[in-house]
Amino acid sequence: MRLSGDWIAAPATQAVCAALTGAGYRAVFVGGCVRNALMGRPVSDIDMATDAPPDAVMRLADDAGLKPVPTGIDHGTVTVVSDGKPHEVTTFREDVDTFGRHAEVAFGSDLEADARRRDFTMNALYADPDGTVIDPLGGIDDLRARRVRFIGDAGTRIREDYLRILRFFRFHAQYGDAESGLDPDALAACAANLNGLDGLSRERIGAEMRKLLSAPDPAPAMAAMQAAGVLARILPGADAQALGPLVHLEARSHTEPDATRRLAALGGADAATRLRLSRAETKALARLQEAAGSDMRAAELGYRLGSQEGRDALLVRAARSGEPLDYDALMQVARGAKAQFPVKAADLKPDHAGPALGQRLRELESRWIASGFTLTREDLL
Repeated sequence: MRLSGDWIAAPATQAVCAALTGAGYRAVFVGGCVRNALMGRPVSDIDMATDAPPDAVMRLADDAGLKPVPTGIDHGTVTVVSDGKPHEVTTFREDVDTFGRHAEVAFGSDLEADARRRDFTMNALYADPDGTVIDPLGGIDDLRARRVRFIGDAGTRIREDYLRILRFFRFHAQYGDAESGLDPDALAACAANLNGLDGLSRERIGAEMRKLLSAPDPAPAMAAMQAAGVLARILPGADAQALGPLVHLEARSHTEPDATRRLAALGGADAATRLRLSRAETKALARLQEAAGSDMRAAELGYRLGSQEGRDALLVRAARSGEPLDYDALMQVARGAKAQFPVKAADLKPDHAGPALGQRLRELESRWIASGFTLTREDLL
């Protein structure tokens, strides 16, 4: 089997390969770029592996007129920039001893040993510079079956880095077969290692959850995540029940996936802090949850939140209630987003001032909204 495509044939990428192979070292593509190419998906990031030690990668890249950047040289990783394109080149590694994320590794020359320290079989696929695929651990069969399977013993792989629990569910949402279900051995290992999640940083958990919730349909994976006890561990009080209906409503309304909207549907205690959301994400989530739980009509949602957030509030509200989405309401949201309150503070002066001015403006605005935005400035004054 041989890969092809612009990404692998690009002169900039082949120049990185040539810098290594020309000195007698091996250069292979690995991980996501190989996996995505085999699945017919776009390839963005290019990861490579080599038997050249990191200092040799630095020297050879520099000699070839490329730009080496020691982004993770202690772990064997050098980013080689060729014609403006970054290529992450990592020396073959094998574990000597494991302490969660802080495994003691040794650089080596054995591709299969390098493969065995990776997480899933579909990520342990390699390709030579000419595109010839190398599959040391049966990853192609799993990829064809859209089966996310840990390499070797699932519990051992998880204890090497407990974030792999979340990655397992995320990879199933992105690459797995929902109808076939999740690998039972992996699920059992995830459930047996929940305590390890407590030691993960909130930044890492939040980043992984954003990726999971951005998948086309994360509902089956999230339901399994809840059943295994993982969801309650990282987001107490969250419930995946509304996520499936939300994904359905998104498809019916031609709405692109959005992690914040889906997080609002999950609920959960203190999600912003637990997932270390940004300030903007925190405010957006709070507005969306409050609006979805309110009795504001569609037009007012659009007026107060804008067309996009107003639509999102409607979708979350419908998903939570289990009621069908009123598509006329989506039109009302768009209409409300365009409406402009016709009365200005100056129109009420000098008869009103200070707090009384603000109170009067709010009263008139409420009347105007209740009228369906039909009352004019003259009507209101």
